[in-house]
Amino acid sequence: MAKRIQFKAHGGPEVLEYVDFTPAEPGPQQVRVRNKAIGLNFIDTYFRSGLYAPPALPSGLGTEGAGVVEAVGSEVTRFKVGDRVAYGSGPLGAYSEVHVLPEANLVKLPDAISFEQAAAVMLKGLTVQYLLRQTYQVQAGDFILFHAAAGGVGSLACQWAKALGAKLIGTVSSAEKAERAKALGAWATIDYSHEDVASRVLELTDGKKCPVVYDGVGKDTWLTSLDCVAPRGLLVSFGNASGAVDGVNLGILSQKGSLYVTRPTLAGYANNAENTQAMADELFQMIASGKLTVDICQRYPLSEAAKAQTELSARRTVGSTVLLLD
Repeated sequence: MAKRIQFKAHGGPEVLEYVDFTPAEPGPQQVRVRNKAIGLNFIDTYFRSGLYAPPALPSGLGTEGAGVVEAVGSEVTRFKVGDRVAYGSGPLGAYSEVHVLPEANLVKLPDAISFEQAAAVMLKGLTVQYLLRQTYQVQAGDFILFHAAAGGVGSLACQWAKALGAKLIGTVSSAEKAERAKALGAWATIDYSHEDVASRVLELTDGKKCPVVYDGVGKDTWLTSLDCVAPRGLLVSFGNASGAVDGVNLGILSQKGSLYVTRPTLAGYANNAENTQAMADELFQMIASGKLTVDICQRYPLSEAAKAQTELSARRTVGSTVLLLD
């Protein structure tokens, strides 16, 4: 028997239950991991609330963690019992002492990276990797706008953009978060609680706007983001923190300057074992070299996952949050 977090119905954090369960034996191409640390992400709240539908209820939760291989299937070739591993994508069920997942979803974790670092950075770090290095290849000198720059993804984006020589403009909700984003490498910040984002972007870029805008907030920032994209530029809408963007009229893209829009997901880039490991290797190298600092600002025991999600949804967290096993 082992412990896990599950939910039987969609709703707020109160639907999360801490229960006993019997871990499955790994199938031929699966690996069972004894988790050491688990990552907390906004996408977890989407599955819990019903914005994203889990395969069936009751369901486990979470897609990110790090630990040690406990058992392997008969056809597994890349891993053996005792290996240090990490993962940033499904299936759901990472909020657990033990998790079974496909071999292809795991990456080898070098000794230089701790379990907590890996659990805190896999989903967010691989997201930043594909955003800045693949969806749009950020170049030195580029002005880029990144919403929620003091959050988990934003904190890494500030650092990675600085390492690339780009001028990241980060939106934040308070003076404290502005200070944090700048300390992490943001070139400039905009406090949307009292500043007009589009106007400030015009000022900061001498009227040129940004060739790329990264928006993980969604509904509340959609139109503002479009107003910050330079003609023929790209809006990367990669999250729904404020709700899903819907009812989009494609005509607005021509009105705003023949813009491009993409709605990428990590799964679209980390789509096989080779790509996932290559992305992770670049991420781990950035951490080991000191160019990226994994800032874990909140730690909760697995049993307090509901409390952790409440704080995350209320935007009372900064940096990364991890769930730890007793």
